[in-house]
Amino acid sequence: MRTGLDWVAIGVFIALFSFVTLLGFFAARWRRGDLTQLSEWGLGGRRFGTIVTWFLLGGDLYTAYTFVAVPALMFGAGAVGFFAVPYTILVYPILFAVFPRLWSVSRKHGYVTAADFVRGRFGSGTLALAIAITGIVATMPYIALQLVGIEVVIAGLGIHGELPLVIAFVILAAYTYTSGLRAPAMIAVVKDLLIYVTIVVAVIAIPAELGGYAKIFAGVDPKNLLLPAATPQNWGAQSAYATLALGSALALFLYPHAVTGVLSSSSRHVIRRNAVALPAYSVALGLISLLGYMAVAAGVANNPAFADGFKQFHANYAVPALFMQMFPGWFVGVAFAAIAIGALVPAAIMSIACANLFTRNIYREYLDRDCPPARESQVAKIASLVVKVGALLFIIKLQKQAIELQLLGGIWIIQTLPAVLIGLYTRWLNPWALLCGWAAGIATGTWMAAELDFAKSIYALHIFGWTIPCYAALSSLILNIVVSVVLSGLFNAVVRTRADETMAEDYV
Repeated sequence: MRTGLDWVAIGVFIALFSFVTLLGFFAARWRRGDLTQLSEWGLGGRRFGTIVTWFLLGGDLYTAYTFVAVPALMFGAGAVGFFAVPYTILVYPILFAVFPRLWSVSRKHGYVTAADFVRGRFGSGTLALAIAITGIVATMPYIALQLVGIEVVIAGLGIHGELPLVIAFVILAAYTYTSGLRAPAMIAVVKDLLIYVTIVVAVIAIPAELGGYAKIFAGVDPKNLLLPAATPQNWGAQSAYATLALGSALALFLYPHAVTGVLSSSSRHVIRRNAVALPAYSVALGLISLLGYMAVAAGVANNPAFADGFKQFHANYAVPALFMQMFPGWFVGVAFAAIAIGALVPAAIMSIACANLFTRNIYREYLDRDCPPARESQVAKIASLVVKVGALLFIIKLQKQAIELQLLGGIWIIQTLPAVLIGLYTRWLNPWALLCGWAAGIATGTWMAAELDFAKSIYALHIFGWTIPCYAALSSLILNIVVSVVLSGLFNAVVRTRADETMAEDYV
């Protein structure tokens, strides 16, 4: 067992990290465009084809925290952690059916964000502002948690302190500023190749070393292998599992970074092709989740060799500890680089998406309506730097709060669904009613999370003698929709709204 600094792993890690850094700066020359235009800097000129979009969306949605947290949940809680697989299967029919409409209308009118669409569709700057602020606030802790992945692997390499995190994000800030969305799009190709190589080797070599999958499953507590059975009076873990998967699927592509990835595509057909091809990541995710059970079977939590590297063992360290126990130093360096680069790609896209929201829907809407395109792009670049600094402070000073706020992130962002997704199909919903529904959903979802001490997201509903554990995001969304529909019937009769700047043919 290795102890102390593993210089071979560190050397491989630094070499791969340096390579993607150079790639990030080179990306400014790739598919050259006028980076003083927001659509070029923040959306890559809307020119990414099927292959680039596949890597970009994959790198955007399957983050380092996913690769660390999903196996960690399987390691600590068992089968409930597998919800991530059905949720990433459910999301792609939504992508296929709905988001080509958003792409078409956005391309027609030059929309850069979902809030741009809401502003044009409903004629309400207030509703658009609510959508923009929700997106920014929900994404900030998401960016911060990408650093958890980097922090974990750096600790595994035997390097402690915040300086490596600061250096990583200074590098990220530099190439994002110069290259915009082109940088994470290009780096995502390297990230995904490293991830797939790591996973293929891991799911073959580790079971072979541990005696096969049958022995791995035999080493897991039987209570963690399957969800507990539901009863007529208490739907239990199965209800929690199902609502968590459905709610997560509904929320995923509402995040600003997911919208940015979609709008950067060159056509609506590219989006549909990717909706068909992206489930390949779900296959990989299923294999990744099993690493949690492999860590249990390998006994990594009880291995004293990790006491110094990880100080106090936590489930988040399960996968890095497993790799350190099972593989030579050079492969550990490859795997850890894949996780770290897998943090930088989504963090870059998230910061760009937040910058787009701030620039288009706050700065341009309320501070400088007549700003020229070059200034708009410059403001977005500066805003992306501010977002990264904020995320860095989150993780250095307020890591526990960042993790708690991430639970709220999904609850908050799903409240934009009526205005964005339902708004793609009908203008009947009144913008003031949507604003009331949004406020009701935000308040109720936040209250549910507070009742759970921000430690969980499953809130038990008690209805007619039944106990129905439900993902707080989904139950608060239902309230949001009910309020929006009921109040729309009332407001449409008495309140005049601005004209819709879109037309039916813009959506096809």
